[in-house]
Amino acid sequence: MSTPSTRVACLRVADLPLAAELRANPEPAGRPLVVVSAPGPRAFVVSASPEARAHGARIGASCVHARAVCADLHVRVASPALERAARDTLLDAALAFSPRVAAAPPATGAFLAEASVFLDASGIGSLFRSEETFAAALAARSASLGLPAVVCVASSQEIARLAARRLALESETGRVLVIPPGGEADFLAPLPMDLLDPPDEFAASLTRFGIRTLGDLLRLPPRALATRLGPEAPKLLARVRGEGHEPPLPHHRETRCEEALDLEHPIERLEPLGFVLRGMLSRLVDRLDARGLACGPLTLELALEGGRRDARRIGVAAATNETRTLLRLVNLALEQRPPAAPVVSVALGTRGRPGRRDQLDLFRPAGPAPAELSRTLAELEALCGEGRVGAPALRDEHRPDAFALEPFALQVAEASTRKGKAPKARTKPAAPKRPPPSARLGVRALRPPQPAEVTAPGGRPQWVRSRVATGRVVSRSGPWRTTGGWWSPERRHAFDHWDIATSDGTIVRLRHDRVAHRWEIDGIYD
Repeated sequence: MSTPSTRVACLRVADLPLAAELRANPEPAGRPLVVVSAPGPRAFVVSASPEARAHGARIGASCVHARAVCADLHVRVASPALERAARDTLLDAALAFSPRVAAAPPATGAFLAEASVFLDASGIGSLFRSEETFAAALAARSASLGLPAVVCVASSQEIARLAARRLALESETGRVLVIPPGGEADFLAPLPMDLLDPPDEFAASLTRFGIRTLGDLLRLPPRALATRLGPEAPKLLARVRGEGHEPPLPHHRETRCEEALDLEHPIERLEPLGFVLRGMLSRLVDRLDARGLACGPLTLELALEGGRRDARRIGVAAATNETRTLLRLVNLALEQRPPAAPVVSVALGTRGRPGRRDQLDLFRPAGPAPAELSRTLAELEALCGEGRVGAPALRDEHRPDAFALEPFALQVAEASTRKGKAPKARTKPAAPKRPPPSARLGVRALRPPQPAEVTAPGGRPQWVRSRVATGRVVSRSGPWRTTGGWWSPERRHAFDHWDIATSDGTIVRLRHDRVAHRWEIDGIYD
């Protein structure tokens, strides 16, 4: 049972198939538009815009009949993927205002096409001047995400949904309604029984007893109502009074967002596919923005003709909401490995992450934007090949030149301080008691190593000729022997390393391959 302090808001879209179609393809907005059940002449109309209904198109009529009554009719096939994305978008709009939200159970009968979301509005006055202001902001946010909806605030979920249905019957979208605590009975009294969507047999029984409004139902005693109309009557009465058991709204923690689209015609070329992906990415970013999140690594799933599927993961170096950057990453991935067959449906998803915030230095120029880094890495990988761009990492083996590549990611240094206490001031380090060490040289590895001709009497190099260094060896240090992989003919190695300085002023790292019996230069000291 709802407590007197409980306040629940209902965000409702009356015609989800139509709203989902216009959200993805807004071009037919304001024109006669119908959504049909399937392709072909035998399909029937499941949703119609007000302009189409004004021309005579009716829900349940055949597509042929709808085209006959309206010559300039736009026809779209119902897409479960679009409707699912629209329902999730309604949740995202609610999550922009409250962390406790839940989708309403699916309706039946006359309200089969509706989609509703409940959100906890208790204490919302601390953020907004009034509940009316909150409801208007929620309706505006839903409209900005492409879903015009009505918003009603009441003391229970069922009463809030009944109020939202009443607003939809007035044929006005974007309106809001707030029922003050204690005013539910006066509001519900004149409403028709059809808003409850009772079963057909039960509705016929109510009509025989002359019960046509919710006020008539509220005036009846529950015990006598159960005796004459059966056990369903008290449950219906409890719903109207807001006395039914309503579990508390859960804390929504899922951050994954997904946009999907069933294509009307297969797409063979990358250019029109990129146009479709641009719209999907734009809608995905808008949903993440509403929740204060940024786009992380993307998952792209393509359904191909013949039943095959193409699934791939597109890495993002830093979370971003820049559509142009994300589109460039997706296009590069498709150009590098195009789909093997025409595409019939697309699904694009990500897991939202908190946006990256960098503390700028007062005395240093700002570094590159994280979003630009993602695009640069993707372009480099497209040029160099898959798996050839990343951050170097050591491998656990004996070979001295062994390394691996890991995905490159920016590291953010965060200073941890205790809550409520200022960080301690750093003291200046004491001056060293001994002179600083001499400057160190850095080694630049050569991959692959450069072959060299070496004169080495007694195994000690005295003269070198190569593309890197040529001349007499004026200084040398070594050798240092490295061996390993003796159990494998392919990985077996034995090297004698020398650090030498030649007469032309070059310092290199020279090695003698004792297995292949050749000299090579595998590094230069800078």
